[in-house]
Amino acid sequence: MLSVENIHKAYGQHKLFDGISFRLNSREKIGLVGRNGHGKTTLLRLIVGQEEPDEGAVIQPRNYRIGYVRQHLAFTQPTILAEAITGLPAHESDQHWKAERILAGLGFCNQAQQRPPAEFSGGYQVRLNLAKVLISEPDLLLLDEPTNYLDITSIRWVIRFLQGWPRELLLITHDRSFMDQVVTHVVGLHRRRARKIRGDTAKYYDQVAQDEEIYEKTRQNDERRRREIELFISRFRAKARLANMVQSRIKTLGKMEKKERLETIRSLDFAFRDHPYRGRQMMAVENLAFGYPDGPPLFQNLSFNVNQGDRIAVIGRNGQGKTTLLKTLAGLLAPAEGTTRLNPNVRMGFYEQTHTTRLVPSRTVEEEILSAHGDLDRQVARSICGAMMFSGDEALKKIQVLSGGEKSRVLLGQLLAQPLNLLLLDEPSNHLDMDSCDALLAAIDQFAGAVIIVTHNEMFLHAVARRLIVFQEDQAVVFEGGYQRFLDAGGWHQEADVAPPKRPYEGGGPVKRTRKQSRRERSAILTRRSKAIRPLEKDMAEIEGVIETCEQRLKSLHTDMQRATARRDGQQIAKLGRAIKECDQTIETGFERLDRLNTELEAAKARFDAQLAQLDPA
Repeated sequence: MLSVENIHKAYGQHKLFDGISFRLNSREKIGLVGRNGHGKTTLLRLIVGQEEPDEGAVIQPRNYRIGYVRQHLAFTQPTILAEAITGLPAHESDQHWKAERILAGLGFCNQAQQRPPAEFSGGYQVRLNLAKVLISEPDLLLLDEPTNYLDITSIRWVIRFLQGWPRELLLITHDRSFMDQVVTHVVGLHRRRARKIRGDTAKYYDQVAQDEEIYEKTRQNDERRRREIELFISRFRAKARLANMVQSRIKTLGKMEKKERLETIRSLDFAFRDHPYRGRQMMAVENLAFGYPDGPPLFQNLSFNVNQGDRIAVIGRNGQGKTTLLKTLAGLLAPAEGTTRLNPNVRMGFYEQTHTTRLVPSRTVEEEILSAHGDLDRQVARSICGAMMFSGDEALKKIQVLSGGEKSRVLLGQLLAQPLNLLLLDEPSNHLDMDSCDALLAAIDQFAGAVIIVTHNEMFLHAVARRLIVFQEDQAVVFEGGYQRFLDAGGWHQEADVAPPKRPYEGGGPVKRTRKQSRRERSAILTRRSKAIRPLEKDMAEIEGVIETCEQRLKSLHTDMQRATARRDGQQIAKLGRAIKECDQTIETGFERLDRLNTELEAAKARFDAQLAQLDPA
């Protein structure tokens, strides 16, 4: 068990945490969500002691072991397997089978396990660090974006492994499907506070949206009530017979807490610019083949057409040639065999996985956007910067000071600057948070042209792909159909070769989901809540309308009274006096009725809010 107690953390004027608190209980698996820059990785660093909070503390039991995948790559053993074995607990140092199974699940075949770590890419070396942490079986496993360096079959293996994890887990990932299949609870970092709920990300975001809607309606009602009280006080302060009511309202006003308007949180909100395309076929690929001089062919005899509106996903293990295929289609690599014929009216945009090589460190964000298209003016460039969350002076930041996620947004901005009808996207969701991934999915869905995308994110595959190019068993083949149809037809053959650990963990799996039941109950409560408070709000609105009409009439009556007094018209003065008294009485009665209705309204809201809270005991 681990407890985060009233943590405050700021960097200069930028406040990340304003007293966040939550508890990670025994065997809970928590998904940590929040927008990029809201402190997810910082919180993990506080938990492992790499940073200190400004206030508060992280409390954990004595001898509580935390496993955290370090980005520092330093290996001492001659082979992958020998290095992985160093992660085994001391009392299990002879149980090499655990290391072998976990390495196989993460994409290291038997032959690869006997090779030196230095021969592998940085991505595979990070996998080795991940394997060592999984093998060590800590009390708390911390994973920060583990899917960034994993291919799709390894991701599916890790999901199964974590579903059987018998201890605590704290997970950060932009892959919502991955998180929802693993976690039992979600902790969201939102508006510098932490909120924990039992369930998946959909339940968390639904709850946040509902809470903020209720907060805003309450704030508006409070503001309206405050104005009514202030108006009552100013109008009847001098009337002796209403002195008690006036003093009561003054006290009420003093006790009322002023709710601030919620700050608008910026989100990616964009759409790709469409270049008009008339016709059907955009690209024809015939008998395409490619291989590097020192290795076997990555793909050969690959033929397919790209048509207007196509959504083609390229899937397979890492290192099999997916990115190479995109570079070949983009004309950056020459094929060994075959041809790629592009219609002259096609305007292609390519999002590269290794995007840092395309950005000039000394340029600003705005300059990089302007460089993407010669006809782009500064105002349009600034609008694109704003859509990518670089508003105001942030558009003048140098590329060299940006984070990986910010550079990804710059590259997306460059695509927005160009009118296109064919997009080649290589792992576009890496370095994006969940909200940004949702915005990217929406932009792809709205794009009128064709899209060819390399991704390991199964949520993207289910949502986008209508055709597949599958790299499997040393060949690339075209699959006519979506991702679910591919899985139903046999799916990933390699998965049969990668079994879970021989000794499955007991318990600790995800809790039984009751999302549909919970949503039905919540919907029923919200319906009853609406039926209860809507008549009260309607009556209050009608009374406010009467009061406002009387206020307007009083202004006119007082003007007429001044004129009648100047003329010394006694009959008119008496008539106007009766009318003014009548308006005053109507306003006074209206305020009294508003007071009673408001009390009923707040009681009804409290009653139904309590019922909603009971659905979410965590």
